[in-house]
Amino acid sequence: MDSKTYTAALAELRALRDEIKKKQAEVAKLEAQRARQISALAAYEKAKADRIAPAAGLSLAEVVAIAPILAPESLTAPAPSPSTTPAPSPEADQTAPTAPQPESAALAPDMTATATKPPTSAASTEATKPPVSAASADELPPSAVPGPVLCDATSEGPRVLPSLPEGPEGDRWVGHTANLASTRPNFTQQARSTAFLDTTTGMLVYRDQTHHLDLASRSAADILQAVFQTIPDGVERLYITAGDPWHRDADRYPFLRDAVAAWLNAPIPGWRTDTGRGKDRMAGHFVHARNPVARYQREDGQQHVEIRSVGEWFDPEEADPTVIRDAFVLLWKALRAHWPDAVIMGSPSQTGRDLWTRTIPARGQFADGYPVLSEELRGLLHATAGQGRTELLTPPFVPEQLPALVEYDRTFAYAKHTWKSPVGTPRRITATTFASWSQKEQTKALFGCGHWQIRATVPDTWNHVGLLPAPAPGERAWHYPATPGTTFTTWAGGPEVYTALTNPLTPWKIEILDGLLWQDGKPLDDWSKKLKDAWATLTAQATLHGDPTQRQAAHLASRAVRALLLYGIGSFAQRPRAVTGTTPRTAERDIPTDAEIIGFDDDHVTWQRPTGFARDPNAHPEWAATIWSGARAALLSMRMRDDNTHVGALHAPPGTVVAFRTDAIYLTAPQNWPYHGQPGEYLNKGHLTGPIPAPTTEDELFALRDAGRAALHPTPRGGDT
Repeated sequence: MDSKTYTAALAELRALRDEIKKKQAEVAKLEAQRARQISALAAYEKAKADRIAPAAGLSLAEVVAIAPILAPESLTAPAPSPSTTPAPSPEADQTAPTAPQPESAALAPDMTATATKPPTSAASTEATKPPVSAASADELPPSAVPGPVLCDATSEGPRVLPSLPEGPEGDRWVGHTANLASTRPNFTQQARSTAFLDTTTGMLVYRDQTHHLDLASRSAADILQAVFQTIPDGVERLYITAGDPWHRDADRYPFLRDAVAAWLNAPIPGWRTDTGRGKDRMAGHFVHARNPVARYQREDGQQHVEIRSVGEWFDPEEADPTVIRDAFVLLWKALRAHWPDAVIMGSPSQTGRDLWTRTIPARGQFADGYPVLSEELRGLLHATAGQGRTELLTPPFVPEQLPALVEYDRTFAYAKHTWKSPVGTPRRITATTFASWSQKEQTKALFGCGHWQIRATVPDTWNHVGLLPAPAPGERAWHYPATPGTTFTTWAGGPEVYTALTNPLTPWKIEILDGLLWQDGKPLDDWSKKLKDAWATLTAQATLHGDPTQRQAAHLASRAVRALLLYGIGSFAQRPRAVTGTTPRTAERDIPTDAEIIGFDDDHVTWQRPTGFARDPNAHPEWAATIWSGARAALLSMRMRDDNTHVGALHAPPGTVVAFRTDAIYLTAPQNWPYHGQPGEYLNKGHLTGPIPAPTTEDELFALRDAGRAALHPTPRGGDT
C-alpha cells in the first residue's frame, strides 16, 4: 500500500464512520420503540419474560430491566438468612461482580417515636404491591431503564458503588487538598456590555434602544455582521431570546449536538474562536444541545463576544427582548440591594457562585476560606451522591385509567435546605465505631451532616414508594427499591437515612457499613438568605405591579434568582471535566488519541476528552450532596411547623403516586396540603380531571402535565412558582 492508497482508504473509513453515526440514531429510535412495546406487553397479567426476550432479541435480564414486573420471584425475593445462604457458584462470581464491602455492620437505632402516621383512605387498601422505579430518559437509554438489580453473562451488570478503602489508604482519603480553599475575592467582576436578540423577529435591544435586523440565514456570521453593523462599538455578550439559530439545520444531522457544533464552528470572515483574555479562563465554544455558548474574537484580537441562550436563566415564555432586558435590570437591582459589588455574569452558575464567594466571612473559624476535600473524596461523592429524584410509576402499580393527575411542585425548593451544611474535616465512621455509640449519639449522627454507606431492607409489609436511592444499570442511574423484603447496599445522605428510620408507615431496617460525618455549619446560609430575600421582593413585584409588562419582567427576574441558587449549588458539585475541541477534517490525525468524537460536518470534527477533576477552589460536592439528599427526603415527608402537619408522598395513600420530577410530585388525587408561598412548600400547579390513560413515558407525562397546568390556570399568572 502506497501513501496515496492509504490516504484514500482513510477517506473511505471516515465516510463509514459518518454513516455509522447516522444509523446509530435510527437504531436508538427503534430501541426506544422496542422498550415501549415491551412495557406495554408487561401490563398483560400472563406476560412472561422468557417469551418476550426472544421476540425482542434481548436477554432475560435486559427485558426485566425494561419491565421490572416481569422479574421472576426467585430474583426479587428477600435474601436468605446467613445460616441458609448457599455458597455462590463460580458462574455467579463472574456475572455479578461487587465492590469490596466492610466486613461488619451496625444496626441503626429505633427512631419510630418521632414518626407521624399519614392520613388513611379507602384507596390505601387497594394497592398492595409496591411501585417499580423507571429512570428518566435524560439519565438512561431506553434499553437500560432500571429495575431489580439483575445481571447475567449477556447483560450489563448493576452499577457498583465505590467504598472507602480500608487501612491507611482510606485514612489518606479523608482529608483536604493541600493549598486549595474557597476564599473571599479581593476584586470586583468586570461588567460586560450586553444586548438581547430575537432571531425569529430580528428585534435587537441594546441599552434603551431597539433595532430590527435582517439576519439573513441566521448563521453566526450573519448575526455578528448584523449586530456589529448596528452597534459600531460592539457588544461583549449577546443573549438569544428566541429562535435557537444553532438548530436551523437540525434536520440535516443525526444528533442535535452535531447541528449545534456545525453552527458554532462555521467559518466567520474576520473572526475566530476566542482563546481567552487576561484572567478570564472561558475560551472556546461550549457545545450543548439546547443552551450552547459561542465565543469569538476578532482576528486582530481587539474585540471579544460571546453568544448565549437566555434559556440558561429562565424560560422566556415568549417575552420580547425588551421585557427580557427589563428582567435582567430588575435582577441586577435586586442583587445590588444585598451585594454592592454584584455583577451579572454569563450564566447563573457563574454568577451564583461568585456571589457566594462574597459572603465568605472575613473573621472567625473560616476567615482563611473553606478547604476543598481530597480528590478521592470528591470522586467518591460524585459517584455516590445523586441529584433530584426522577421516577415514573406505570401500570399495574397505578391504575390504567387515572382518576386525575394532580401536580404539586415545591416552590424554590433547594432554598429550604441550605440552612445547615457540612464543614471542616470529615470523620470516618466505621460500623464498629457506630456500634460503640449510645443510641443518643447514633441518632445525633444520623441527624447531622453525614454521607453513609448502608445496607437497607424494605419491610415485609411495605406497600408504598421506595425511600432510598440504589444503583441501577447505567452511568449514574438510580432507582428506588420498594419490593417487600428486598435488601440492597447503597450510599445515602443523613436526611434520607433519617426519613427511612422515622417514616410514618413502617421503619426500614438500616445497617451502617461505613460513613463520613462532618461538623454542622452554615457556609451557605447568608448567601441563601440574600437570594431568598431578592426572590421574595421580585415575586411581590410580579404580583402587585400595576404594569403588566413589568409584572412579567419581575416574574422572569424571580425565576433568574431561582436559577442562581439552583445552578450555584450544582456548580459546587464539580464533576470531572471534559475538554471540547474542533479539528479540521484535513487534520484529523491531530485529534487526541483519548478523545471521543461527538460531532462532525463537512469541514470539522468536534471531539471531547476527559481531564478529571480540576483544582477548583470552590469545589464542595459535600454541600451539593447534602442539599440534594434533603430535597429528596422532603419529597417523601416534610413537617410544616406552623400548620402542625406533614406533607409529601408518604402522606398520600399508597398507589396514588404517579411520578417524581426533582421538586414535583404527581398524584391521582388532590391533597389538603397548606401553601403560603414560602420556599419548600408544595404548590398545586396543575390538575387534570380524569379518566386519563396512565403515562408510560416521559413525553406522555409532560403532555399531561402541561394540560393539567392549562386546566388549572387558563390564563397566565404573574409571580414565581
